Amino acid sequence: MATTLLVSNPFSPLPHRPFGNKRSTHLLRRPAFTLKTLLLPSFKESFQSSPFASNSNSNSNSLPLFTRRFQLAARISTGDTETKISDDDDDDDESSAVLLMGEDSASFDLAQQKISSWIYFSLILGVVLFVLDFVWIDNSTGLGKAFVDAVSGLSGSHEVVMLTLILIFAVVHSGLASLRDVGEKLIGERAFRVLFAGTSLPLAVSTIVYFINHRYDGQQLWQLQSVPGLHQFVWLSSFISFFFLYPSTFNLLEVAAVEKPKMHLWETGIMRITRHPQMVGQVVWCLAHTLWIGNSVAVAASVGLIGHHLFGVWNGDRRLAIRYGEDFESVNRRTSVIPFAAILEGRQKLPKEYYKEFIRVPYLTITALTLGAYFAHPLMQAASFGLHW
Repeated sequence: MATTLLVSNPFSPLPHRPFGNKRSTHLLRRPAFTLKTLLLPSFKESFQSSPFASNSNSNSNSLPLFTRRFQLAARISTGDTETKISDDDDDDDESSAVLLMGEDSASFDLAQQKISSWIYFSLILGVVLFVLDFVWIDNSTGLGKAFVDAVSGLSGSHEVVMLTLILIFAVVHSGLASLRDVGEKLIGERAFRVLFAGTSLPLAVSTIVYFINHRYDGQQLWQLQSVPGLHQFVWLSSFISFFFLYPSTFNLLEVAAVEKPKMHLWETGIMRITRHPQMVGQVVWCLAHTLWIGNSVAVAASVGLIGHHLFGVWNGDRRLAIRYGEDFESVNRRTSVIPFAAILEGRQKLPKEYYKEFIRVPYLTITALTLGAYFAHPLMQAASFGLHW
């Protein structure tokens, strides 16, 4: 929802309706789920020089039990990537001794991209948008208006309708996510991704359009839009919130099922700041927009969206723990839900030149799309109003 709700950003050039009316790591490609045991150099050197080592050429089986367990805990067994320790010679760099269990997020290697895959992606995107418009958005052929009207008929309160729409989306979206393992075994990864997106996307569109069309229909609780600097603060907060997108959303070829969708265990980039970046981004977006709009509909939308994402924190960790076991527990110990908490507590060691993990094509693309969507707000708001949902 954080990704799509950018279209509802209310501070646009159009006048509003009156309120009265309402650390460097190196990544190598490898087959998925292979295992490799590694001994950290500093530990290995200290061990070999210790009285516990009988000779420096002994294999791992001759090492004491606690050492073999240490090696086992240092294995890499997730995703398509392998992370090895930096070959930096600086012994004082603590981050060089950290072995990543998860994958490198937001990585993009142009040399590995296939033109045919992106052509296929473009065709799929075109077909999806056409079907979505015909089956759901177009009032003459689609079911979207009938769905919103049915939910609206449950209550005359815009706040109740807003919360109901979010609840329906949350149940379907999180419910299908929870059934992913079972669903993929029954119908395959690609087919389940099509089912997941084909069900979630129309519900998300309905929720967003309703919010845009009724965001000023609630009871006004405060009015701060004339406060100097508030517009800039809300704009900057909204812009930053999109850098907290969940890294899997960057894998567009997997999202469109051009490549086989996978359940990733990420550990770099934004994940060093918070293990649940989409939740953090959604909270930032909701608080900023609620502060700007200042009415009961905005409060209801924020309560619903934040509640859904807080549930996603628990549900996401639960699913990753089931899928990856001890590897997830290792990532869990080095990361935090609360932004920067693991860094401040010393559990997360930022590598040198950490900023380079953000100077990548996906983040540059997010920057361009976020700016473009902001300036396109008048068009998107007009399109939503034209649906009369």
